[in-house]
Amino acid sequence: MSHQNKEMAGRPKIFDEQEAIQKATEVFRNKGYDTASADELLGAMGIGKGSFYLAFKGGKQELYRRSIQQFAENFNHKIADAVDNAEDQVEFIRQFFLRLGDAKDCDIERGCYLGNALVQLSEKDAEIKKITAELLKGLQKIFAKAITKAQKNGLLKIEENPETLAWHLTNLWNGIHVTRRMENSPEILRSLIEMNLKILQ
Repeated sequence: MSHQNKEMAGRPKIFDEQEAIQKATEVFRNKGYDTASADELLGAMGIGKGSFYLAFKGGKQELYRRSIQQFAENFNHKIADAVDNAEDQVEFIRQFFLRLGDAKDCDIERGCYLGNALVQLSEKDAEIKKITAELLKGLQKIFAKAITKAQKNGLLKIEENPETLAWHLTNLWNGIHVTRRMENSPEILRSLIEMNLKILQ
């Protein structure tokens, strides 16, 4: 009897769900939701079907939702910490966006996994749509906090409402992930980003 069959027949293996979801995220990130097979996901996670369906009763779709949720929380937390610790928060935000134009692959640091989820499945799955919407709201809050501080310290001349400016940046982040699916030239993407970032001068 194989290891997986033994597991299904006996007591399911205890495993670290967050670690398993992280490994599944890599498969989804590289293969996409539709083409990621059950065998590939189970192999990456290092678990059998018994453990999988015990932890993810909704199957592959639930795993994907939880993958998006975990990635979104980690991404926002990482960006918030990086912005807070930056000497020049506005310049950090500028460089964060400019790096989006240079990314040739689905780079973890740039959050394209979430950007792709927004484009691919958010309209098909209400829960994923809710998760990705919360991500965008989280980014908006991070940007708004940094812009408010920069305006108070005289580092940003524009007097536009910080909330509106932050939504402009959030819309840019979302839009770039859509645009790069049609045009992946770093030069074109950077020029679009720079044009939108002039508002932060």
